Amino acid sequence: MANTPQAKKRIRRNERRAAINGSRLSRIRTQVKKVEAALEAGDKDAAKAALQATQPELARGVANGVLHKNTASRKFSRLTKRVAALG
Repeated sequence: MANTPQAKKRIRRNERRAAINGSRLSRIRTQVKKVEAALEAGDKDAAKAALQATQPELARGVANGVLHKNTASRKFSRLTKRVAALG
């Protein structure tokens, strides 16, 4: 258990940050799932549109420190490759 005021404050702050970061990660995952759903359906136009919406979400995740930049780059690259292969 935290004894010092500083440690208690860090616990409170960490809980708030975890909630915010969880929300941001959830938004990213939702966008990725939209692209994957469009790919499963074979709808190239919907997949392209979803991919365009996914890219800024991934970039925001990197900017906010939720994702590593290489992870975001890898995810976007793989999705782009799958969308391109659809046509």
